[in-house]
Amino acid sequence: MIGVFDSGFGGLTIFKSLLERMPEYDYLYLGDSARSPYGARSMEVVHKFTRESVEWLFEQGCELVVLACNTASAKALKNIQQLDLPARWPDRRVLGVIRPSVEALVGIPPATLPAHRRPDLTGGSVAVLATRGTVLSNSYAIEAAKLAPGLNLIQQACPLWVPLIEAGELSGVGTEHFVRHYLDPLFKGPDVPKRILLACTHYPLLYSLIRQVTPPEIEVISQGEIIAHRLEDWLRRHGEMDRRLSRGQSEGTRRYATTDDVAWFAEHGERILGCPIQVENVELQPVEGGSGITAT
Repeated sequence: MIGVFDSGFGGLTIFKSLLERMPEYDYLYLGDSARSPYGARSMEVVHKFTRESVEWLFEQGCELVVLACNTASAKALKNIQQLDLPARWPDRRVLGVIRPSVEALVGIPPATLPAHRRPDLTGGSVAVLATRGTVLSNSYAIEAAKLAPGLNLIQQACPLWVPLIEAGELSGVGTEHFVRHYLDPLFKGPDVPKRILLACTHYPLLYSLIRQVTPPEIEVISQGEIIAHRLEDWLRRHGEMDRRLSRGQSEGTRRYATTDDVAWFAEHGERILGCPIQVENVELQPVEGGSGITAT
């Protein structure tokens, strides 16, 4: 299976795009809702939680795991790829969302689809909207500096958006106030961004409101379509992994798991996916033989 992990239900916005673009694969989604949100947690704690979640997905038969969570991609992916996989699961793969998202943000096309290239942004500004933890990790700035050093990257933390979304407050005067609170400063002064990336899986649930208050000439992009497009491209270039992934004739199997209340998770999941889902409750176990933490 392809495993998809997020700290909660927000990663279903990416999961939905995967199902739409690559419906034939078998998938297992895990949301660690009992310990969500990850945004304000330390690097050590995020690595621990993410490692336990990845371990569970591997034990369930996932050959490839996508960290749909931006915080986990920022704070845990490097250690998992460089330390945990070689020690415990050398034949498995874990991919994150930051590198492909930055590529789309700065205009770099998927490797096998050069005709779909966006205009290069060698100058000017782009913006990333993310949790405080993702912003403080500086992961987006580091990747952007490698890929487009002439680009000005603006990072804006939006710490109140996830609690609003978790509470179901997706519209109304109060929600619009907090959307404008973080967005309006971006549209003033000389460095108005040409493109804005919603770098938290929850944020696309506010897309209509964000689009409404954002000037029309500014592009607003979400990660779901980006990740689905680039994962398909990655699998084309890694046939050895693609051949190991199970699938159905036209549509594969889907499993959903959460570490918290299944009814609550199913309610939010059905709202995102547009169909009823069956959710199982799981209890993650500590991973023995910890590999430690390296500097980012």
